[in-house]
Parts: sequence; C-alpha cells; structure tokens
Amino acid sequence: MKIDILTLFPEMFDNFLTTSIIGRAIDKKKVDIKIHNIRDYSLDKHKRVDDYAYGGGSGMVLMPEPVKRAIDSVKDNDSLVILLTPQGSPYSQAKALSLAKVKHLILVCGHYEGFDERIRYFVDLEISIGDYVLTGGELPSMVITDSIVRLLDGVINEDSYKFDSFSDNLLDYPVYTHPLVFEGYEVPEVLTSGNHEKIAKWRKEQQIKRTKERRPDILEKS
Repeated sequence: MKIDILTLFPEMFDNFLTTSIIGRAIDKKKVDIKIHNIRDYSLDKHKRVDDYAYGGGSGMVLMPEPVKRAIDSVKDNDSLVILLTPQGSPYSQAKALSLAKVKHLILVCGHYEGFDERIRYFVDLEISIGDYVLTGGELPSMVITDSIVRLLDGVINEDSYKFDSFSDNLLDYPVYTHPLVFEGYEVPEVLTSGNHEKIAKWRKEQQIKRTKERRPDILEKS
C-alpha cells in the first residue's frame, strides 16, 4: 500500500513515521508513506497558499491551486483521494477495514479557517474523525494512517485485531495479565481454567455486556 499525505506542516510527521508499528511496517516495506508539503506546489514567489475569503470573514482560506497541483503530482489510476474535514462522513473501524484494501491513499490535510470549496471537486471522499474541530488535518491523517496500517497483512498478528472493539458492532472483551491478584482485584477464574470453550463464551458475554453498558447505540446495530 502507498499513502501520500499532503500537508502544510510536514515536520509534524517526523516521529510518527519512525515509531512503533508504523515505523516497523515501513521498514518491512508493508507500506510506503510519503509526506508532501503543499507549499512546494504554490506558484507564488513567496510560496503563499492561503488568502482572505471572498465576502469577508475571519481567518485565512487554503487556495485550491496548490492543493490541486499537489494531488496531481502523486495521483495515479489506483488512487483514492481523501479530504480530512469536520464535515466529512464519520470514521469507523468498518471504514478502516475498507480503506486497508485500497492500493493508494492520498490524504489531504486542510488548515487555517478552511479550504476553498472548489477543492472538493478533486477528491473522492471526505472523512471526519469526530464531531469537533482541530487546527488542521494532520492529526486526523495520523489517526487514519495508524488505524489502516495495523490491518495490513504481515504488520501485526491477525488475532491482535480481529476481535477489536467495533468488530461485529461490539466493544472488546476485558483482558488481564499478572499478577493474579492486584489491590484486592482478582483475575476472573474462568480465564485460568484452561477451558477454551468456556473462555470463548465468557469473552463473548463480556463483549455484549460491556457494549450494552457503554455503547448501547452500537449494540442496536449488531
């Protein structure tokens, strides 16, 4: 898989690309991630990429030309261009699983007060990671990249994610490790029984119980 991220602040990604699972996935050539500075595609001699909004208003607006030129520089026949915006469709585990099957993702990070509306004509999909507003699309692009890369073949063990929260519209079951007793709280006896059938049943019951208590909205979809 290839992921190209278009941003005004490429330095924000320095540690992200070299740390933990993302860094290992890149080293193992499971994913190719490139960061592109939108300013490099500005035709202005001062590399300006924003301007005041027509009709007035506060803040600066990202201009369409440098963004379109940046998209065109990396786009190919396999590309899916995603604009990160609070107005996009809500992100989910199901969407991550779907995007993990795409050969080439282009993530466009907005910034400032907003972006010129005409940029929307050059993207395939708009995604929001939640009903709140950030200063830019850099953090959402990292969230989406992280959630997708861990699903790629050979990045982590499949057993590590196939029972993730939101799989089958259920939250994950509780997990425990040593010590057996901590501050008076014990590991459930079933988990030390060695009976895998009972353990599987207990975990499913816990998934349903936990989802009912914490996220009844997604349990209704199950």
